[in-house]
Amino acid sequence: MRKRLNNPIEDATESEGFSTSLVRGLQILRSFRPGETSLGNLELMARTGLPKATVSRLTYTLAGLGYLVYDDVLGRYSLGAATVSLGYTALSSNAIVHVSRPLMQDLADETGAAVALGARDYNEMVYLSNCRSESLVTLRLNVGSRLPLWNSGMGLAYLVGLSEEQRNQLSNRFLPPTRSERATFSKLLEQAQEQYARLGYVTASGTWHSYVKAVGVPFIPIDGSPPLAFSCGGTAEIIDEKTIAEKIGPALVRMRTGVENLLAGIPKEPAPLKKAKRVKADR
Repeated sequence: MRKRLNNPIEDATESEGFSTSLVRGLQILRSFRPGETSLGNLELMARTGLPKATVSRLTYTLAGLGYLVYDDVLGRYSLGAATVSLGYTALSSNAIVHVSRPLMQDLADETGAAVALGARDYNEMVYLSNCRSESLVTLRLNVGSRLPLWNSGMGLAYLVGLSEEQRNQLSNRFLPPTRSERATFSKLLEQAQEQYARLGYVTASGTWHSYVKAVGVPFIPIDGSPPLAFSCGGTAEIIDEKTIAEKIGPALVRMRTGVENLLAGIPKEPAPLKKAKRVKADR
């Protein structure tokens, strides 16, 4: 039986079938975070835990392949065109992203909130798609934005869609070591599971940021690909408990059903025709 990977860099050296060099190279690329324009070797060393010589060799190789771009003046690296192309290819080939986007935009326009589709990446949820309304008061998150797995609406929605065994595996790998934090996150998950069983969606109010409220539902693709989650979030100005219960929660559940139907080849039901008003003839 292969050893479970807690830390890809540390465990890969002892795991059959893993290429240590490839894992370390990908870890360099994963070190870049949204909003960062460039990183130096010292920052990459700190984020990966790799020695200077290894980081220098990997960044030199990745730059030669076009995955990184080196700035001779600043002595720093930024993500290259090859990395951008790889991410774009992944999104452009994802049927769920394309099918769900029109429905997500309709929900965003209807609620004034931001609607997103996300996937898990280690202990975070990363946005694959995001739609906003024209409202000035909305969350300004974009594709590639990351949210915590254990206390965000999207993360909790993802977790309630998993089997108990899958959740336990994630708990063993990614829950923080401190007892107080583990207890807090475990309680949030229990509440989310109860809420999902009762309402069909989960809510998170101030658990990630104090001013953010979010509603989420899991999405389990029928083709066996990894689970995803939809969320609809915003600030307290546009999302309150009554709006969630009467409008956003049920609408998000309906939107997920609409995406499932479209992926299964079931066409969207047409809107009911409005009856034309009779015009009385002049006598």
